[in-house]
Amino acid sequence: MDIARPEFKRQKRRRQIIWSAIGIVCLGAATIGISRLKPAAPEVERSTVWTDTVKRGSMLRQVRGLGSLIPSQEFTRQIPAETEATVIRILKLPGSEVQADTILVEMSNPQVEQAALDARLQLRATEAALESMRVRLQSDLMNQRAAAATVTSDYTQAKLRADMDKQLRELGLAAEITYKTSQTKAEELAIRNSLEGERLDINQKAIDSQVAEQQAKVEQMRALAGLKQKQLDALKVKAGIEGVLVDLPLQVGQHVLPGTMLAKVVQPNHLMATLKVAETQARDVQIGQPAIVDTHNGTVAGNVMRVDPGVQNGTVTVDVKLTGELPRGARPDLSVDGTIDLERLENVLYVGRPAFGQENSTISLFRLDSDEKGAVRVPVKVGRASVNSIQVLEGLHERDMVILSDMSRWDSAERVRLD
Repeated sequence: MDIARPEFKRQKRRRQIIWSAIGIVCLGAATIGISRLKPAAPEVERSTVWTDTVKRGSMLRQVRGLGSLIPSQEFTRQIPAETEATVIRILKLPGSEVQADTILVEMSNPQVEQAALDARLQLRATEAALESMRVRLQSDLMNQRAAAATVTSDYTQAKLRADMDKQLRELGLAAEITYKTSQTKAEELAIRNSLEGERLDINQKAIDSQVAEQQAKVEQMRALAGLKQKQLDALKVKAGIEGVLVDLPLQVGQHVLPGTMLAKVVQPNHLMATLKVAETQARDVQIGQPAIVDTHNGTVAGNVMRVDPGVQNGTVTVDVKLTGELPRGARPDLSVDGTIDLERLENVLYVGRPAFGQENSTISLFRLDSDEKGAVRVPVKVGRASVNSIQVLEGLHERDMVILSDMSRWDSAERVRLD
């Protein structure tokens, strides 16, 4: 007969409760421990990242811009239409080499031709009128000079007569009345002789004035005739300079108005570079700074000659005058890269410019461990930047190695492993 032992049942239940409590405590401790564990550092392939070493020394600040080669303004001639006309013949096409007197286009305008002919005829008539006036005035002047010469002769004779009568009176050989009569006549002729001289002077000035007035009319007609002839000559459009015809937007039969652009001629050996520089980098660009322009077939030196004060689409236009010899294949509209030297910073810490990060800001970079098997994120304060490098102000030391590649995939990681 079995005897019931209730104390065994209580002991068993107590042991179950104790072990359950121990299990719960262990599970909680394990959960807390696991939760406090840091996630494993992500792996990054070493060959896929770009690294650089922090250096101390001289750092050249540069900015870069994309652009193209264009003809220098002083070696470019754009030819506008001077008058209304109709294109009747095109003699040269774009790409042709031309001389200064090469005729590119012939145009026609009957009104211009008639106006030029009328102006030439009016000029001839005005010149003939001037010559006729000169002959007439010179004839009148000669008559006046002859009359003046007669008066001068009479005055001279009267003066001699008066002097002779004076001597005879003093010798008692002539009467007083004879002397006074001859003296009076000499004084009268002296006055007439003086008046005739003044009259000649006045007439000479009057002649000069009339001739000058008519000469001004001649010059006016000559200028008008020259203008009309220039307009007539402009109907035969000439290159004006030696070079290459790059643009001729015309067709035979086309009617053009004054000011319409007819042709563009450039000298291809005289080019300049126009670069588009980001407005955030262009604030330090100054006229005269040295530059290097890469034509992808060679480089050529130059200097900044103009900085556009305006901003378009986030860029500033910078014109570079090329001072070196142009590489082969350089031609207008060729795409180029330009690098402008801004300044040289001496004895500074610098490193290669990372994929992301503006100058004068604080960025985060992964600094490699001494064994280069891992990298830890560190904040880095940077200063002035260049095309390929940036100044380090705080956060790194000389000979530190950092990752410059885009690490945005691991923004949540404070450390990475390099495989």
